[in-house]
Amino acid sequence: MPKRSLRSQLLTLRRALSHDAWLSSSRAAQRNLLSLDEYERSECIAMYAPAHNETDTGLILAAAFQAGKRVLFPAVCGHQMVFRHVERIEALQEGAFGILEPCPTGDDHQADEADLIIVPGVAFDLTGHRIGYGKGFYDRFLQHPECTAHLVGLCHDFQLTDGTIPADVHDIPMEIVITDKRIIRTRGTGAEK
Repeated sequence: MPKRSLRSQLLTLRRALSHDAWLSSSRAAQRNLLSLDEYERSECIAMYAPAHNETDTGLILAAAFQAGKRVLFPAVCGHQMVFRHVERIEALQEGAFGILEPCPTGDDHQADEADLIIVPGVAFDLTGHRIGYGKGFYDRFLQHPECTAHLVGLCHDFQLTDGTIPADVHDIPMEIVITDKRIIRTRGTGAEK
């Protein structure tokens, strides 16, 4: 299925989620992520503020703060995305596309500063490729030559397709894809839990 059709189909399904279904799926997916050794070992985590029924990140944020981890959130600046350090959730304000972002006065951080980057998406496949909203913000950001972070896609299980998502040369695959039902490691053994 072409990217545009798959994006449209899955966005419709995601927007149709009831609040209870979204909350239940989000909690299960976040618990799966918090169980990762990669999360436990990370000192600096980049994550996102959810929009349009994306999998929530609130539990991860609370756990990271409690563990004393540094937390980065994205902000859109023109055609680029940057990450900024956040010390409390109240530091986020509505930014580009109506999504919560860090205040524009903070220092910008590059992809090489995070140990783990949690990436949203409209769809993921079992090899770690993703479909975003089509603007390419994450792909451009993750092309930083010194980025060594673990890349983790976070989504509801219905957003994980068994087919292969067509990948462009600039698309950056995820190392791990996590849903409310599965943890898929896309590199190495390709093991699924």
